[in-house]
Amino acid sequence: QVQLVESGGGLVQAGESLVLSCEASESISSLSLMGWYRQAPGKGRVLVATITAEGRTSYADLAKDRFTISKDNAKNTLFLQMNRLSVEDTGVYYCNSQGPWGSWGQGTQVTVSS
Repeated sequence: QVQLVESGGGLVQAGESLVLSCEASESISSLSLMGWYRQAPGKGRVLVATITAEGRTSYADLAKDRFTISKDNAKNTLFLQMNRLSVEDTGVYYCNSQGPWGSWGQGTQVTVSS
């Protein structure tokens, strides 16, 4: 299975932006589906956004109009641009390949202060 390593998390203030990255151990160009999930404190892991091999994107309601998922096949890297962050966006963000039964990264912490 592909190995995934997230980076880019940190502490930001509400209203600010952050870009998460996920570097894969092998080519991602042929991966049918990649995505970002997040887990808020005390809650379960939820889907944030996905992107197909062809570049089609899909967003959960929590991410629509604020977050953008993209990928750079040449760099084997998945991104999540997050704008207008709110306290409710606090959590651990996970990179995923091929759905819940596929590969997961170790997660990167995002903390949004008010």
